[in-house]
Amino acid sequence: MPAEIPSPRRKGSGRKAKTAVLPVHIGIIMDGNGRWAKQRGMMRTQGHLEGLEAAKRVVTACVDIGIKFLTLYAFSTENWKRTQREVSFLMRLIRKHLRKEYDFYRRNHVRVVHSGDLDRLPALVKKEIESVTTDTAGYDGLTANLAINYGGRDEIVRAVNRLLAENTVTGRIGEEDIRKNLDHPWIPDPDLIIRTGGETRLSNFLLWETAYAELYFSPKLWPDWGREELLEAIRAFQQRERRFGDAWE
Repeated sequence: MPAEIPSPRRKGSGRKAKTAVLPVHIGIIMDGNGRWAKQRGMMRTQGHLEGLEAAKRVVTACVDIGIKFLTLYAFSTENWKRTQREVSFLMRLIRKHLRKEYDFYRRNHVRVVHSGDLDRLPALVKKEIESVTTDTAGYDGLTANLAINYGGRDEIVRAVNRLLAENTVTGRIGEEDIRKNLDHPWIPDPDLIIRTGGETRLSNFLLWETAYAELYFSPKLWPDWGREELLEAIRAFQQRERRFGDAWE
């Protein structure tokens, strides 16, 4: 059964408020780093640094609240189109951050996994991802899934190619055949997808897995996010009625 979290107490009530079901898996499209920097007359790279701090705040909040799975859209297959300078900075930032946060993962029992095409990443980034996923594999707290060089369509294509490479298909390919060949079939589909920065699209994020996810769009730019913004999104999720295709009563 999903974990539960108490709703906020009313001031002066003296009683614990009613609990509500938490999302088991949250996916976040972390949008707005560049615009945040531009609004302040800074370079885009400074926005990415501030976005990293926001990610740490949100991961910490997820650990504290009891979220089991968090997928962060860190670098898409389309992000290679950005300037070489920005892409190089992002690759260095990812590599440095993974190494720097090892103690945090250990203290909080955070398991780190990766979604996306690992082979196209720079060798040093690939090495750091492989190291952190190996070193944290035994932790049983939050699973932080880092979507790096990730695209929803690309994941589906890679899943089909894995299926074909197995050479076990004898009839029609079904949904379950594809699902079990996705990057992490053991991770449950996301209950809640959050996008920051005011845009209202999925941008090729977890296309297969979001079939019945609840969507939450925030006008706040990603560097301005933290615990309270996450809690607000979760409370909005808790007000939704999820039917998974069932008819209205």
